[in-house]
Order: sequence, then structure tokens, then C-alpha cells
Amino acid sequence: MSKVPDDLRFAKSHEWARREPDGTVRVGITDHAQSALGDLVFVEVPKVGRTLRAGEACAVVESVKAASDVYSPLAGEVVEANPELANAPEALNQDPYGRGWLFRIQPSDPKALDGLLDAAGYRKILDTLK
Repeated sequence: MSKVPDDLRFAKSHEWARREPDGTVRVGITDHAQSALGDLVFVEVPKVGRTLRAGEACAVVESVKAASDVYSPLAGEVVEANPELANAPEALNQDPYGRGWLFRIQPSDPKALDGLLDAAGYRKILDTLK
């Protein structure tokens, strides 16, 4: 069964979001998503300074099986991208909620994070996929 940390928020498209102490939001793909993709061989993250709309395709993760878009769970400006992933895309497989984060965003609306699914809501979505 996929790990679903209780302290995160989730998009139906299998991205997670964590509010940081400075008000930014760290974003990555869920354990379920990385597991479904298999061994990742390439990751393209959004450029710092890019403005994203909620639901916009903004990153790509590629495995030996397929390439998949990653969608921004929130609107805002990208303030940091994970530099480790260029040389170590496997970090997404090994630690999707830690070292494998994709980018940080300064949300246009800080309250928008509350509109994402909580862990219980995301687990219900995963249950429908079984």
C-alpha cells in the first residue's frame, strides 16, 4: 500500500503539497505515482520565476515505461526547483516525500492549499484505484 503522510495535502492528479515555514509550498509526486511509473530515469522541473496556474502541466517525470506530466496543485510563482533531480532522478522513487520533492511555489492565494485533499481524502481516491 502507498504511503500517504497525514501532514500533506494532495491533488487528485497525484501531487502532494506541504506548507513551509516561510509561506511557500513544496510540491512533489506521491508514493503511488512514483510506484506506478516505475524506475525514473529523467525529471524536468519548472524554471524558477515561472508563474503557474493551478492544474497546469509544469514538470515531466520519465521512467523506463512512460513519461508523465506533473501538474501544479496551486497557482503561484516557482521560487525553487530541486537541483538534485537532474543527476539523481531515482530520489523520487527512493524518497518521494523528502529528497524527491520537485519544486517550491509561492502561492498566489495562501488559502488555496486548504482546498486540496487531506490525507484521508486522498486515501479514498487510492482505494477506488484498486
